[in-house]
Amino acid sequence: MFATTPLRIVAVSAGLSQPSSTRLLADRLAAAARERLAAEQDRDVEVQVVELRDLAVDIANHLVSGFPSTKLRAAIDAVTEADGLIAVTPVFTASYSGLFKSFFDLIDNTALTGKPVVIAATGGTARHSLVLEHALRPLFSYLRAVTVPTSVYAASEDWGSSGDEYTEGLPSRIRRAGGELASAVLGRTASGASRAPGLDDGEDAVVPFEQQLADLRLD
Repeated sequence: MFATTPLRIVAVSAGLSQPSSTRLLADRLAAAARERLAAEQDRDVEVQVVELRDLAVDIANHLVSGFPSTKLRAAIDAVTEADGLIAVTPVFTASYSGLFKSFFDLIDNTALTGKPVVIAATGGTARHSLVLEHALRPLFSYLRAVTVPTSVYAASEDWGSSGDEYTEGLPSRIRRAGGELASAVLGRTASGASRAPGLDDGEDAVVPFEQQLADLRLD
């Protein structure tokens, strides 16, 4: 039976200003993933952006009361039910923002198990780019999500830059990360789950990356 339900990509943006470079990066990553998904399969692709700025009061109330508002519950459900997730935060004090962390503190630590995620961040200087590896990737590892290999950091000087012969520009990194998310989503949903090699596949069968991670995951 052919799948008819749309693939759902959800982007979480923790930007505070309007307009926001964090929201712009989330939109461009979502567009790159959507373009690749649309080109490689026949299902519709839905994209939703969760603006944490609009949920800040609801998040704070939930942290102290334990009860989410209707809007916050809908945002949490969108994130946990998505086929693929994009998480983008501005850099504050050499880490993710408090609003970003507070939102993901509200998500059960098993709710994102196996979910493909692109991690991304924005900042004023490229010196903070390692926040992706020392803060965001460990956070989503704890949440048992599968972060794609390419993470995207956008400093102020990256916008409008096409890179040079030694460095990929921001548009190239966005396309690569979006493509990796699309591939991970399709590998996870094409048949309902990633298939482990059977006896007929031979000893040289390749185990999908997601399956390798699942086999190594300790509960």
